[in-house]
Amino acid sequence: VQLQASGGGSVQAGESLRLSCAPSRKFFSIRSMSWYRQTPGEQRELVARISMYTTGDETVYADSVKGRFTISGDDRENVVKLQTNSLKPEDTAVYYCSFSGWIKEFSDETEYWGQGTLVTVSS
Repeated sequence: VQLQASGGGSVQAGESLRLSCAPSRKFFSIRSMSWYRQTPGEQRELVARISMYTTGDETVYADSVKGRFTISGDDRENVVKLQTNSLKPEDTAVYYCSFSGWIKEFSDETEYWGQGTLVTVSS
């Protein structure tokens, strides 16, 4: 399974980008969809995650993006998006999406990763 991320680009500080990610094949069931980011020499960090529960979806955000980024996901359509507003130069990174779930009904739960999309924010 390959995840295809798109929507990255070069913007000025204060502008917005909308990132999107979808897998090459549909999952049987998804537990969570996430966005991470990584800069050279640094560890990959969680930006936002949306988890699917029977009682509803739950989202978590890194403190550095709270109030500026919004994650949305459709587990039936297998699409996750990240709306990034009020971008700052420190948001510059390669953004990776991941899906955690079951690709087939009786398969093991596995986390899959996308190839990354570059976001560059200039001041």
